[in-house]
Amino acid sequence: MAATRLKPPPKVLATSATLPVVGLPMPGLYRISGHAAGEPYFGCSGGNRFDAPGCKTGNPEYSTCYLGPSFDVALAESLLHDAVPIKGAFPIAKSEIDRRWVHQFSGNLRLFDLTGHLLKQMGGHAGLTGTSSYTLPQQWALAVYRNPLRVDGFLYMSRHFTNEKAIVVYDRAKANLTAMGKPIQLIMATEMPNAMRLFNIVPA
Repeated sequence: MAATRLKPPPKVLATSATLPVVGLPMPGLYRISGHAAGEPYFGCSGGNRFDAPGCKTGNPEYSTCYLGPSFDVALAESLLHDAVPIKGAFPIAKSEIDRRWVHQFSGNLRLFDLTGHLLKQMGGHAGLTGTSSYTLPQQWALAVYRNPLRVDGFLYMSRHFTNEKAIVVYDRAKANLTAMGKPIQLIMATEMPNAMRLFNIVPA
Protein backbone atom coordinates (compact mmCIF):
# COMPACT_ATOMS: atom_id res chain seq x y z
CA MET A 1 0.00 0.00 0.00
CA ALA A 2 1.41 3.37 -1.01
CA ALA A 3 2.02 5.92 1.70
CA THR A 4 -0.53 8.72 1.91
CA ARG A 5 0.89 12.19 1.63
CA LEU A 6 -0.05 14.86 4.13
CA LYS A 7 -3.10 16.76 2.92
CA PRO A 8 -4.23 20.33 3.63
CA PRO A 9 -6.09 20.77 6.93
CA PRO A 10 -9.88 20.37 6.91
CA LYS A 11 -11.93 23.55 6.51
CA VAL A 12 -13.20 23.12 10.05
CA LEU A 13 -10.11 21.92 11.85
CA ALA A 14 -11.72 21.28 15.20
CA THR A 15 -14.32 22.19 17.75
CA SER A 16 -14.15 21.76 21.51
CA ALA A 17 -16.03 18.48 21.02
CA THR A 18 -13.69 16.97 18.43
CA LEU A 19 -10.32 18.27 19.59
CA PRO A 20 -10.13 19.23 23.25
CA VAL A 21 -8.03 22.18 24.25
CA VAL A 22 -5.16 21.10 26.48
CA GLY A 23 -4.61 23.44 29.40
CA LEU A 24 -0.96 23.19 30.40
CA PRO A 25 0.42 24.94 33.45
CA MET A 26 4.03 24.77 32.35
CA PRO A 27 6.54 25.00 35.20
CA GLY A 28 9.55 24.96 32.91
CA LEU A 29 9.63 25.46 29.15
CA TYR A 30 13.05 25.56 27.53
CA ARG A 31 14.32 27.65 24.66
CA ILE A 32 17.94 27.51 23.50
CA SER A 33 18.88 30.64 21.62
CA GLY A 34 21.86 32.45 20.20
CA HIS A 35 20.82 35.55 22.16
CA ALA A 36 21.09 36.31 25.86
CA ALA A 37 18.32 38.92 25.66
CA GLY A 38 15.11 39.50 23.74
CA GLU A 39 13.49 36.17 24.63
CA PRO A 40 10.96 34.74 24.18
CA TYR A 41 11.52 35.68 20.57
CA PHE A 42 8.60 35.38 18.15
CA GLY A 43 9.91 35.14 14.62
CA CYS A 44 8.53 35.29 11.12
CA SER A 45 11.22 34.24 8.69
CA GLY A 46 8.99 31.79 6.86
CA GLY A 47 11.83 29.30 7.04
CA ASN A 48 10.54 27.29 9.99
CA ARG A 49 8.02 24.47 9.91
CA PHE A 50 5.06 26.27 11.48
CA ASP A 51 5.78 29.87 10.53
CA ALA A 52 2.93 31.91 9.09
CA PRO A 53 2.48 31.34 5.32
CA GLY A 54 2.27 35.11 4.88
CA CYS A 55 5.83 35.60 6.13
CA LYS A 56 7.16 34.97 2.65
CA THR A 57 5.06 37.76 1.14
CA GLY A 58 5.60 40.27 3.93
CA ASN A 59 2.06 39.86 5.28
CA PRO A 60 2.43 37.50 8.25
CA GLU A 61 -0.71 36.31 9.96
CA TYR A 62 1.25 35.72 13.18
CA SER A 63 4.75 35.13 14.50
CA THR A 64 5.92 32.04 16.37
CA CYS A 65 8.10 30.92 19.25
CA TYR A 66 9.33 27.31 19.41
CA LEU A 67 9.78 25.77 22.86
CA GLY A 68 10.71 22.46 24.41
CA PRO A 69 8.90 20.94 27.38
CA SER A 70 12.28 19.41 28.25
CA PHE A 71 15.91 20.45 27.89
CA ASP A 72 16.61 17.52 25.58
CA VAL A 73 13.88 18.54 23.11
CA ALA A 74 15.08 22.14 23.08
CA LEU A 75 18.66 21.01 22.46
CA ALA A 76 17.73 18.62 19.67
CA GLU A 77 15.59 21.25 17.97
CA SER A 78 18.28 23.94 18.12
CA LEU A 79 21.93 22.92 18.45
CA LEU A 80 21.37 19.58 16.68
CA HIS A 81 18.74 20.77 14.18
CA ASP A 82 21.08 20.66 11.19
CA ALA A 83 23.86 18.57 12.72
CA VAL A 84 24.94 15.38 10.97
CA PRO A 85 26.20 12.49 13.11
CA ILE A 86 29.48 10.79 12.25
CA LYS A 87 29.73 7.17 13.41
CA GLY A 88 26.99 7.77 15.97
CA ALA A 89 28.44 10.96 17.43
CA PHE A 90 27.74 14.64 16.88
CA PRO A 91 30.97 16.62 16.51
CA ILE A 92 29.87 20.18 17.36
CA ALA A 93 32.21 23.15 17.20
CA LYS A 94 32.85 24.49 20.68
CA SER A 95 32.06 27.99 19.38
CA GLU A 96 28.55 26.80 18.43
CA ILE A 97 27.95 25.61 21.98
CA ASP A 98 29.52 28.65 23.62
CA ARG A 99 27.38 31.16 21.72
CA ARG A 100 24.06 29.69 22.87
CA TRP A 101 21.96 30.52 25.91
CA VAL A 102 19.31 28.59 27.82
CA HIS A 103 16.08 30.42 28.63
CA GLN A 104 13.32 29.00 30.80
CA PHE A 105 9.72 30.14 30.97
CA SER A 106 6.61 29.26 32.90
CA GLY A 107 3.06 29.91 31.85
CA ASN A 108 -0.48 28.68 31.52
CA LEU A 109 -1.03 27.79 27.88
CA ARG A 110 -4.12 26.63 26.00
CA LEU A 111 -2.96 24.28 23.27
CA PHE A 112 -4.25 21.89 20.67
CA ASP A 113 -2.52 18.51 20.77
CA LEU A 114 -1.64 17.60 17.19
CA THR A 115 -0.19 14.19 18.03
CA GLY A 116 -1.40 10.62 18.27
CA HIS A 117 -5.05 9.78 17.73
CA LEU A 118 -6.09 13.44 17.90
CA LEU A 119 -3.99 14.30 14.85
CA LYS A 120 -5.36 11.25 13.07
CA GLN A 121 -8.92 12.39 13.81
CA MET A 122 -8.16 15.70 12.11
CA GLY A 123 -6.99 13.92 8.96
CA GLY A 124 -3.29 14.41 9.63
CA HIS A 125 -0.40 12.04 10.23
CA ALA A 126 3.34 11.99 10.97
CA GLY A 127 4.00 13.91 7.78
CA LEU A 128 3.08 17.05 9.73
CA THR A 129 6.54 16.96 11.27
CA GLY A 130 8.20 14.46 8.95
CA THR A 131 7.93 16.14 5.55
CA SER A 132 10.89 18.22 4.40
CA SER A 133 8.52 20.70 2.74
CA TYR A 134 7.05 23.31 5.07
CA THR A 135 4.17 24.37 2.79
CA LEU A 136 1.47 22.08 4.21
CA PRO A 137 2.65 22.22 7.86
CA GLN A 138 2.40 26.00 7.65
CA GLN A 139 -1.16 25.67 6.36
CA TRP A 140 -1.98 23.46 9.34
CA ALA A 141 -0.46 26.00 11.74
CA LEU A 142 -2.53 28.76 10.13
CA ALA A 143 -5.68 26.64 10.51
CA VAL A 144 -4.96 26.23 14.21
CA TYR A 145 -4.33 29.98 14.55
CA ARG A 146 -7.64 30.83 12.86
CA ASN A 147 -9.67 28.32 14.84
CA PRO A 148 -12.48 30.03 16.80
CA LEU A 149 -11.18 28.51 20.03
CA ARG A 150 -8.18 30.87 19.75
CA VAL A 151 -5.65 28.57 21.33
CA ASP A 152 -2.17 29.82 22.23
CA GLY A 153 -0.43 27.25 20.03
CA PHE A 154 -0.13 23.49 19.74
CA LEU A 155 1.84 20.42 20.69
CA TYR A 156 3.53 18.39 17.98
CA MET A 157 6.00 15.50 17.87
CA SER A 158 9.56 16.74 17.79
CA ARG A 159 11.20 15.82 14.49
CA HIS A 160 14.65 15.70 16.03
CA PHE A 161 13.77 13.91 19.29
CA THR A 162 10.89 11.75 18.16
CA ASN A 163 9.90 10.25 21.51
CA GLU A 164 8.89 13.64 22.95
CA LYS A 165 6.60 16.51 22.05
CA ALA A 166 7.54 20.10 21.26
CA ILE A 167 5.49 23.29 21.40
CA VAL A 168 4.91 26.20 19.05
CA VAL A 169 3.28 29.31 20.52
CA TYR A 170 1.69 32.21 18.64
CA ASP A 171 2.58 35.80 19.44
CA ARG A 172 -0.89 36.48 20.83
CA ALA A 173 0.14 34.35 23.81
CA LYS A 174 3.41 36.16 24.54
CA ALA A 175 1.99 37.68 27.73
CA ASN A 176 1.31 34.15 29.04
CA LEU A 177 5.02 33.32 29.21
CA THR A 178 7.07 34.44 32.22
CA ALA A 179 10.85 34.19 32.37
CA MET A 180 12.22 31.93 35.10
CA GLY A 181 15.43 33.46 36.37
CA LYS A 182 18.24 34.72 34.18
CA PRO A 183 19.50 33.05 31.01
CA ILE A 184 22.39 30.64 31.41
CA GLN A 185 25.13 29.86 28.92
CA LEU A 186 24.42 26.49 27.36
CA ILE A 187 27.73 24.98 28.38
CA MET A 188 27.02 25.97 32.01
CA ALA A 189 23.49 24.48 32.16
CA THR A 190 23.17 21.70 34.74
CA GLU A 191 21.29 19.58 32.17
CA MET A 192 24.04 19.84 29.55
CA PRO A 193 26.39 17.01 30.70
CA ASN A 194 23.60 14.41 30.65
CA ALA A 195 22.31 15.69 27.31
CA MET A 196 25.80 15.50 25.81
CA ARG A 197 26.04 11.88 26.89
CA LEU A 198 22.54 11.10 25.62
CA PHE A 199 23.15 12.49 22.13
CA ASN A 200 26.87 11.68 22.11
CA ILE A 201 27.88 15.29 21.49
CA VAL A 202 31.62 15.75 21.10
CA PRO A 203 32.93 19.34 21.21
CA ALA A 204 35.20 19.81 18.22
